[in-house]
Amino acid sequence: MFLFSAGSGLSALWCSVRRTVAAVLAVLVAVAAVLAGPACVWAQPLSKPEGAPVSSVSSVSSSASIASVASGSPSQAFNAKPTLQEMLGQMLLVGFRGLEAGEDSAIMRDVRRYHLGGVLLFDYDVALKSRGRNIASPEQVRSLVSSLQAAARVPLFVAIDQEGGRVARLKPEYGFAASPSAAQLGNGTVEDTRRAGEAVGRMLADVGVNWNYAPVLDVNVNPDSPAIGRLGRSFSADPVTVAAHGRAFAEGLNAHGVIACLKHFPGHGSAGADSHLGVTDVTGTWSQRELVPFETVLRAPLQRAVMTGHLFNARLDPEYPATLSRSTITGLLRERMGYDGVVITDDMQMRAIADEYGLEEAVERAVAAGADILLFGNNLAYDEDIVPKVVRILARLVEDNRIPRTRVERSYRRVMELKRALPR
Repeated sequence: MFLFSAGSGLSALWCSVRRTVAAVLAVLVAVAAVLAGPACVWAQPLSKPEGAPVSSVSSVSSSASIASVASGSPSQAFNAKPTLQEMLGQMLLVGFRGLEAGEDSAIMRDVRRYHLGGVLLFDYDVALKSRGRNIASPEQVRSLVSSLQAAARVPLFVAIDQEGGRVARLKPEYGFAASPSAAQLGNGTVEDTRRAGEAVGRMLADVGVNWNYAPVLDVNVNPDSPAIGRLGRSFSADPVTVAAHGRAFAEGLNAHGVIACLKHFPGHGSAGADSHLGVTDVTGTWSQRELVPFETVLRAPLQRAVMTGHLFNARLDPEYPATLSRSTITGLLRERMGYDGVVITDDMQMRAIADEYGLEEAVERAVAAGADILLFGNNLAYDEDIVPKVVRILARLVEDNRIPRTRVERSYRRVMELKRALPR
């Protein structure tokens, strides 16, 4: 019995010690949790409350990302795991109306609610046949761009067509310097073209524009082409000269943090029609030499993207124009030429697309073909709800598995990589 009684005393003592140690540990854990504060929330898996909308699941991380942007750390927004709608919004770039972006405007809604990837500025409203669309003066453009960027969780692409010559949205009448056309530059030295690109890049950066839809790499095969040759938009009829001047102009833009856009793949210079107005068939006029400038400039270390042309070429695709052609974008540009950067469409509201395909078919085929950003200039025709419409179409296509989610993720990755290069 003694042994038993002694053992019971030791057991009681050991239990007392264990309870004391456990109590001390519990106090230490509680103190650590208090000191850690809200950070401990991130160690717990987020779960959707019963009956709550799916968006509430990501509300904590989204709010944190928005706060980081507002506090001057926009790079953190790139690291957040995006929702499907965030990725889809980044695949759109649109034009809009207004010298200002009011809080209740459609464009502000698109930036905030639909995570719009970028905007395109015009000085002339084609549908209204009036000036004063987005551009009135350097100060006004700077203020407009600043207000849009302040509303964006991820920095916006702010794009413009500032090729020079007859294709220039920033004009002397609005207080901007004139720029020579590509045709003029092609008759000069490559160094002069680089300086011209730098001048344009400096002017754009000064007002917050970070993406120029230039240089044009179309070879001037047909000097009477209504969309290219007749407007002086090509550097030369010699593809090597086009490549040299195109690269120099792009380097000039890049020197001031402005992304270059190489257009119009796979070559618009031989066309006898204007894709703004309808189907443009280059089957009988296009040749491989029109690819030379693209192949050359794509090998250069540049911050650039490629814009497709709405060009039908039965030798490349017997059914669809380049913008909707998988064999042209994925097969030729990505696989054969090895390009894995951003591909943006030309304006999806041009009649070469809009008159031939319904909106849903055009959207589906462009993304399936390999386009990363769909451009809606919203100028030839105006629809203030084009962004929510296209986001809904894309979401439905993903839901129905007509476009794999992985395809969207790939485009999102390319877009984010290009945006990370934008000046902070």
